[in-house]
Amino acid sequence: MSSGDHRAGGGGRNLTYAMLDEVGRDIVTGAYEKRPFPTEAELARTHNVSRSVTREAVKMLTAKGLLTARPRKGTTVQPSTSWNLFDTDVLRWLLERKFSLGLLRQFSDLRIAIEPAAAALAANAADAAAISAIAAGYRRMAAAEAGEDDALDADIAFHIAVLEASANPFYMQFRDLVTTALRTSIRFTNRFQGRTASLPAHRAVLDAIEERHAEAARSAMAAIISDVMVLIADAEKSGAS
Repeated sequence: MSSGDHRAGGGGRNLTYAMLDEVGRDIVTGAYEKRPFPTEAELARTHNVSRSVTREAVKMLTAKGLLTARPRKGTTVQPSTSWNLFDTDVLRWLLERKFSLGLLRQFSDLRIAIEPAAAALAANAADAAAISAIAAGYRRMAAAEAGEDDALDADIAFHIAVLEASANPFYMQFRDLVTTALRTSIRFTNRFQGRTASLPAHRAVLDAIEERHAEAARSAMAAIISDVMVLIADAEKSGAS
């Protein structure tokens, strides 16, 4: 999209976010790996925006850990180890890179550390409304099997409901990461296996939470994610990319 298109949207805020998106994507997808990051004046000229818009976009990218500014050195791109990987924009830009089994494995490593524990907490702490939300997610998955709902959106709704049912605000903060991980995971399983999420496996999680069996909930959720991790390991061994 050109800067003219951005201007058509109206307002400096729209321009700032449009520039943030373009420059952030460029950074994460490696556009500046072999060349220095432009100066503020160069960025403003390239994107046909004001210096104030440029300054604000750079400030936001710095807050996301993508850039750093030092006296006499100017603004430089930070190594990926400094990026805020829980930021929804950074996650989205990462996924615009070439499909990566390594990134999916890393997502799954984190999911298996978080989601089974959240399911166990949900079994102990979830109120009636929270359990109802998990059940609604499961019903959506069942409807998707019959072609009456979107399979990916239904699967995400189920897993997010489990996180929220944990009643722990720290676990709830993983919503965006789990959503992103699931979108990547489903793309992978569809590509290599042509399969959808297992209804019985998700039903086991719901049943355990409804019955207040924390360890059963933990095991059932771990089984769902472990299944994907086995597929990833097999694909890595076969050299798939």
